[in-house]
Amino acid sequence: MTTQRRCFALDLKDDPALIARYREWHAPGGPPAAVTRSIRAAGIESLEIWLTGNRLFMIMETGPSFSPEAKAAADAADPDVQAWETLMWTFQQALPWAAPGEKWIAAEQIYDLSDHA
Repeated sequence: MTTQRRCFALDLKDDPALIARYREWHAPGGPPAAVTRSIRAAGIESLEIWLTGNRLFMIMETGPSFSPEAKAAADAADPDVQAWETLMWTFQQALPWAAPGEKWIAAEQIYDLSDHA
């Protein structure tokens, strides 16, 4: 299996001050080292978060060792990651179609330029 791109969406609370603080938390040196380590240890090879208005898009490239279930279990057992998630939830809000407790929602790819002549 090769690298796989995965895309997700989530909203921030529509408050300019909170959005500014969220940006600060995601600037270089903002996320705790334990969070960055957990991302890399899970087989996530690259991860970007993009913002427009109060909507976030996360683009992640995962290697062959990545398992969403294993990542979720490791995160649930890591108090540093749980503290980060609790902090981030003060800025975030679920998308209207999210299931209860669901944060980042996987996006469905509906177009790829390489599929067209």
